[in-house]
Amino acid sequence: MEELTLKEKLLDAALPHVAFDGWSPKVFRTAVEEVGADRGLAEAACPRGAVDLALAYHDRGDALMRAGLKTAEFADLRFRDKVAEALWIRLEVIDDKEAARRAATLFALPHHAGDSAKAVWQTADAVWTALGDASDDYNWYTKRATLSGVWAATVLYWLGDDSPGHVNTRAFIDRRIDDVMQIEKVKSEIRAAPIVGPLAQAAKNALAKVRPPMAVPRADLPGFWAGPRDGT
Repeated sequence: MEELTLKEKLLDAALPHVAFDGWSPKVFRTAVEEVGADRGLAEAACPRGAVDLALAYHDRGDALMRAGLKTAEFADLRFRDKVAEALWIRLEVIDDKEAARRAATLFALPHHAGDSAKAVWQTADAVWTALGDASDDYNWYTKRATLSGVWAATVLYWLGDDSPGHVNTRAFIDRRIDDVMQIEKVKSEIRAAPIVGPLAQAAKNALAKVRPPMAVPRADLPGFWAGPRDGT
């Protein structure tokens, strides 16, 4: 078994306190004390304290989802159902709903808008990548953008859902995925439509040059594409 990193140890120590004090400086200090870590090393691992721990909690959820997707039975499912199942698995791996609620509150603050957008995009990217998305053009972005909207709305709905087994959330996911599939259908029809006029041709030419981020991941990019590039 791999030894936990300092950040992971701090996260585990912080989680029992988040329901009461949120992802706060107080919780970070408590976690450092309980782990018995050097304060300087703890701050090096989490420069923004509990904010970095909240993001680590989100990262952990994405990692657990990816692991769950590897063992999920997808053979007989339609693709839209695979996407829905992936989002459902992502919700199921959240072991502390109050921690997720507190994180949603934290990242709703304006000065954390960038972190929030990146985390949501990261989850959407993890879903599409795990399901074998091979897009190498602007569709790489549009798929993740639409699924980001679905995931963000799903989390908010789930946080307020008290139905048995969150069955209402499952139905909500299905409705939103149906909307996404309609968007994909419209995109396919547009791509198949004949080009009329110089402006339409120019737009098509411009879109043809759009590529996903570089295959080598960068820390400042939320998600990356691991496929080949043609250098255009």
